[in-house]
Amino acid sequence: MGTTETIIVGRRDGVVTVTLNRPERKNAGNGLMWQEMRQAFADVERRRDDRVLVITGGGGAFCSGADITDPSGVSGDPGDPHLVRMRVFGAVMLALHHLPKPTIAKVGGVAAGAGCSLALQCDLVVASESARFSEIFSRRGLSVDGGSSWLLPRMIGLHRAKELAYFADILSASQAAELGLVNKVVPDDQLDAFVDDWAARLAAGPPLALSMTKRLLNNGSLVSMAQALEDEARAQTVNFFSADTQEAMRAFAEKREPRFEGR
Repeated sequence: MGTTETIIVGRRDGVVTVTLNRPERKNAGNGLMWQEMRQAFADVERRRDDRVLVITGGGGAFCSGADITDPSGVSGDPGDPHLVRMRVFGAVMLALHHLPKPTIAKVGGVAAGAGCSLALQCDLVVASESARFSEIFSRRGLSVDGGSSWLLPRMIGLHRAKELAYFADILSASQAAELGLVNKVVPDDQLDAFVDDWAARLAAGPPLALSMTKRLLNNGSLVSMAQALEDEARAQTVNFFSADTQEAMRAFAEKREPRFEGR
């Protein structure tokens, strides 16, 4: 397990867990935290044995947003124009969005502002019953960021997205699930076990196929049906000639679970 100044990175059986570790600020992201997360995402992308990324928060919160009191900002230089800082921050979120491996947000406690965006950038969101979500930006005199302007309309529709962004209401976990922002809501004391199970199942899955499925689904709303079918055909051709698909076929014939290696 590696501990940096603001996050803790743990690895076990193909699952990488990044724990936000500023509990005194409800894990608000200062410049260093965003930088350390970006490095963690890059490490997960390049490490072959890293199959799944789980993002969570320590100390009873997920992430209360961006720590706007940090003078150096996400770029690390207090002299940088704010637009430069925001573009660096955007690159962190884009790195998570494009990460070619499954990602899970394990949300206990508050996920607000940039913290809410961080959770929604993950492929799957699992929340404890006591979790809370808010696009809190307008209460701070701000517009949405962290990719929420792209994510929300695609997840819940334009009018619902505007409602959340305009009013900045705080949603319970069950309300977020009803809207479609959360995949599963579980009792607080079952959050770890549930996410561990999902992460283990994903880690045991076919890395190449899951990676291409993620890309296809992320791009699906951006292309025509004809282009989607062509993209699927290319991905499936790669799969058919992979060692993993051959292993899956053997395992099916031998009535056993496949052992995927990502090649």
